[in-house]
Amino acid sequence: MFKELEFSTAGVLGVVLVISLIIIGLIVYFKRKYRSYSYKDLLEANKDNKDKSLASRSKFPEVDVFRNSSVFFNFGMAAAVAIALVTISWTAYEHSVVIPEGALDLEDEVEVEIPRTAEPPPPPPPPPPPVIQEVPDEEVIEDKVEFKSQDVTEETKVEAPKEEKKAAPPPPPPPPPPKPVEEEIFKVVEQMPRFPGCEDMAGTDAEKEACAKQKMLEYIYKNLKYPAIARENGVEGQVVIQFVVDKDGSISETKVVRDIGAGCGAAAEAVVLGMNNMGKKWTPGKQRGRPVKVLYTLPVKFKLEG
Repeated sequence: MFKELEFSTAGVLGVVLVISLIIIGLIVYFKRKYRSYSYKDLLEANKDNKDKSLASRSKFPEVDVFRNSSVFFNFGMAAAVAIALVTISWTAYEHSVVIPEGALDLEDEVEVEIPRTAEPPPPPPPPPPPVIQEVPDEEVIEDKVEFKSQDVTEETKVEAPKEEKKAAPPPPPPPPPPKPVEEEIFKVVEQMPRFPGCEDMAGTDAEKEACAKQKMLEYIYKNLKYPAIARENGVEGQVVIQFVVDKDGSISETKVVRDIGAGCGAAAEAVVLGMNNMGKKWTPGKQRGRPVKVLYTLPVKFKLEG
């Protein structure tokens, strides 16, 4: 039995390159060969040629390019068959993604801290207490009151009181701006957010959620880059990332809540932030049929291959 031929991308390019170099070499060789003949040499070589048959009807057979047409035709057919065979046997190899066992299991309990979108302003400081001055008992305060006569006679002129024009009161201050409405971030909702790629499949929500988790793990461990310093020092362990899945399916407010050092936390966070560049967004979580923000906790395991 014949073994099935398999060629990688590098193998296909190598075969095509070799055939191309052979063709270019033949062109250069015959071009130089035919140019090496001079017209005088051809006349001298064929002055005694009296053969007038149809096979020798070329005036100068030494430079007859059609004499080697059968060789060129056979070589072209062989090259075409070789290229077709290699192209048909072109095999694209997919790199297997190694997902650690229990990748979504948390090793220890993680204290979940829900991020706040807007911090309330601090309360104003209390006013200082009033200063009380003590008055000594020996001091006697004398009030000097001058009395004026209030008698009215015929000669007393009484003037009408002058009306004082009161200034218009200042306008009231504008009302304070309304406080920003803080959108609640849920930890658990009726329908948890899902990684993209499984929404078009037929099945229940539980089956779609299991499919989404599998695709999420494949994405993470396919794009996760083990830091060189962690690999050199044999650093292994579990990093825990928390992030918020917004109502439009985008990722925001990422936070490393557990790190093992050596750049592993930053590497895991970079993979999570890269989900915004996938082209497809998460399916947002829903509470009572409407999309809401959901806090998602994701463990990422770093394990060296033995």
